[in-house]
Formats: sequence, structure tokens, C-alpha cells
Amino acid sequence: MKILFLGGGNMANALIGGMVKQGFVAADIHVIDPGAEARERLTAAYAVNCHATAESAPASPDVLLLAVKPQQMKEAVAPLLGKLGSALVVSIAAGLDMAALSRWLGGHRKIVRCMPNTPALVGAGITGLCALPDVNEAEKAVADRVLRAVGSTVWIDDEARMDGVTAISGSGPAYVFLFIEALQQAASDLGFTPEQGRQLAIETVQGAATLAAQSVEPAAVLRERVTSKGGTTEAALRVMLERGVKDGIVAGCKAADARGRELGKLLGAD
Repeated sequence: MKILFLGGGNMANALIGGMVKQGFVAADIHVIDPGAEARERLTAAYAVNCHATAESAPASPDVLLLAVKPQQMKEAVAPLLGKLGSALVVSIAAGLDMAALSRWLGGHRKIVRCMPNTPALVGAGITGLCALPDVNEAEKAVADRVLRAVGSTVWIDDEARMDGVTAISGSGPAYVFLFIEALQQAASDLGFTPEQGRQLAIETVQGAATLAAQSVEPAAVLRERVTSKGGTTEAALRVMLERGVKDGIVAGCKAADARGRELGKLLGAD
């Protein structure tokens, strides 16, 4: 399977590394990136084929993976027009809808839009995927296999919900980092060293997430089991409720969804 990456940045690097580990043949992977440093890094790390421009890259790849910034996409894909053949186009450009991609690719319709998140950089990502009707089940399976190289996947039937994927999981790591930051600040205020606070905060989040993932119970039930009546957890949660922590998180996610729709219209404008 011949796979061509347009862009060799951090996410492309993570995907290529994960794909090679999962058995993709490095010699079949090509990367177009104008940056000499990025090309040298990818060649040294994975022995893939790197190109400074589309001119020397192979035509008619089986998969074209778009990994450039959405603001640069229209200009970046222009040299590939006429070289796509029947390629499956997989885009990881945040906020850029498939209608815009199709226009910029000369009406090409075999497109899958993906929204991975930054934990993909350590193989622990979650990616939402959505495909145009022209993409068949075998092609969806190929896209799924590629994105599973950096974590798990969830397919979305309605592209309009991809902004919601961005709001929950794409932006979600920032919400978790904010929570960790708050726990570390609380630890410092309570007299712990920075090293102790970091360990207590991060490992608590990791452990709680693992417990939630392995349990069939809803998160609300797990929370209730930790919350003894009249105890310390109840005291903490009562103050958090008074401060609007949960409502603030929900409202924040909805704000991210709305902003995603706005940015999508701007990014996809000709």
C-alpha cells in the first residue's frame, strides 16, 4: 500500500511511527515537506521516503494523508491536482470540512475527515472520523487502521458533529491539563513540594481514568462511591458545585463547538 503524507510535522511523525510499529512498510511511505529538518528527522527515524515538493513524490498513491495546517491547505494541495488517481484522502486538518477539501482537490470525493488529539503523540489518542458517501467500507477500514496506529477511533455519521468531537476530545486534553494544574496548585498551597504535587496530581488522574475505562458503571456512580456522606470528598465537591465547575466545563465544551463551526466557515472559504 503506497501512502503519501502531505506534511511531516508532529502528528505526521506520530502516525508514521505508529504505522511502522504496526507493520506498515516504511519503503511504501512517502512524505512531502519543504522543511529539510523535518525530512531528515523522518528519514533517520523511520527510513521513509521524503520529498521537498510534490514534483518528485509518487502519483496515484493508495492513501493521501493531509497533515498540514488548515490555513495552508488550499495552497498545499494545489500541486497534487491531477496526481491523485483514485487515492483515499485522509485529512487530519482541524476544522476543515470535506466540501472545501473536495473543491480544492478538483471534485475528488474519496475523503475521510479525522480529528485526532495530542495524546496521539504518545500512542494514546482518540480520533473521530467521518467519511463522504463515496468512501466504501474497505476504504474506511484503511483509514481506521492508519489512525489506530496512534490510539483508538470512533466513527461519526454526521459531519456536523465533527466540531463536537473537536470540542470534547480534540480540545479535551487542555481541560484535563487545567485540572492537573489546579490539583498541583492545591498541593503546593497545602505544603507539598512541586515534585510531590505533580506525582499526586498526574497519577490520580491516570488512575481514575483507568478505573473509569475498566468499569461498566457511569462516571456519576463511580463519583458517588468515592463520596462518603459528611466526608472530605463531599466537602470538596460541594464547593466545586458552588463555584460552577461542572457547569463551566459543559459550557466551555459548547463554546468550543460553536467556535469550531465559525472557524470551519472561515477556513473553507475560497
